[in-house]
Amino acid sequence: MIWLKRISILVGVLILISIGSLFLYGVAYSDGEEAGYNNGYSIGKADSYNLGEADGYISGKADGYDEGLEAGLGHGYTLKDPTYSQAVAFLTEDKTDNNKYIEDSYVCSHFARDVDNNAEEEGFRCAYVGINYPDGGHSIIAFDTIDKGLVYFDPQTDEGVNPDIGKRYYQCVEPKPGYYYEEPSYDDTIVDILVIW
Repeated sequence: MIWLKRISILVGVLILISIGSLFLYGVAYSDGEEAGYNNGYSIGKADSYNLGEADGYISGKADGYDEGLEAGLGHGYTLKDPTYSQAVAFLTEDKTDNNKYIEDSYVCSHFARDVDNNAEEEGFRCAYVGINYPDGGHSIIAFDTIDKGLVYFDPQTDEGVNPDIGKRYYQCVEPKPGYYYEEPSYDDTIVDILVIW
């Protein structure tokens, strides 16, 4: 009978252990399931966010570039203001001043346009400048240099110009060494200066 009692106790203990194990297993399973879900959710969310952000950046950059290219009139690059020495070096290299002036066909406005376009091709921001006189006008160019500010040049000669309203244009030109500007027969007093970027 003692054996029977011992076996009954042993069976009871085993049943209690089994029930406790099932309970603990259920709690552990439930806690593990929740922890696994939360961990998986966090990792998946982070991975998806990072992937979406990368895809969005690439797509947005491409779309933004295309829109910017169209809005920038197809240039596809950014123009910069040169230093004074860069502007002078550009004009020295640019050969527009070697073009022949042809009355009613290739005049000062054409020289200014061509130098402006060539400067843009080199990545420099250049302005087309219209100077008005009582008896006509003239076209020159300008650079807003980062070291000397706004500087003007005559695109037909590459000479520096300091236009000033009320002053005669020929007096505003800084002639190259050995060159002298004669007073023109027409009134070239500057009445307006129009700078177009």
